[in-house]
Amino acid sequence: MRTERFGELTVRLVGGDDGRGSGDGPLVVLLHGFGAPGTDLVPLAQVMDVPAVTRFAFPEAPLGLPAAYGGGRAWWMLDMMKIQEAMLRGVPRDLRGELPEGLRDAQAKLAETLDALVAEVGPGPGILLGGFSQGAMLSCDHALFDDRPLAGLALLSGAYVAQEWWQARFPTRAGLKVFQSHGRRDPVLPFDGAESLRDAMRGADWEVEWHPFGGAHEIPMDVLAGLSAHVRAVFP
Repeated sequence: MRTERFGELTVRLVGGDDGRGSGDGPLVVLLHGFGAPGTDLVPLAQVMDVPAVTRFAFPEAPLGLPAAYGGGRAWWMLDMMKIQEAMLRGVPRDLRGELPEGLRDAQAKLAETLDALVAEVGPGPGILLGGFSQGAMLSCDHALFDDRPLAGLALLSGAYVAQEWWQARFPTRAGLKVFQSHGRRDPVLPFDGAESLRDAMRGADWEVEWHPFGGAHEIPMDVLAGLSAHVRAVFP
């Protein structure tokens, strides 16, 4: 594994010709969720069934969380009190009307990091961008507000946020190939919100592969199998 600073973010690179991101294979960039360490998703590179030439990049979120939040990193801060109250009521919050404070700044940092990363290691035959939870939301936002070519998008247990801003941008990415998964019993981010996001993407002619599952806020093995198949299909 190679760990290096690209732009303002630390990135961990694995896979490729030397296990450190070298070569000219596809580049899969995955963003971790709120409260996770920067290494959280790195093990996925070892269990995904994709060609050995595939390179994985795992950017680390810029914000360090205090002990009161359990540590870890974040792309932007969340109101944990509201989240916990919603979970206690058993009614996950509908985030479609919210533009998270800090989202625009996180997207700008990600864009700078991707520019520096691609300049250093090259895009290969293309970039598939994605993430889990907060990382999925940022990935979708980036796809909508950055015009760099993307071979695909992976949204793992994300949410539909910033609807007013996103819905006007969906047509700009018509034809984008998307793998989207979500747990029907997710207590953190509502399942129906993920369905609404799916419908909005499909309504703008995005090619969405929808993978609901029976679990909660997680990445189960069947999702990884589906994502692996999606990567192989995007990069035949």
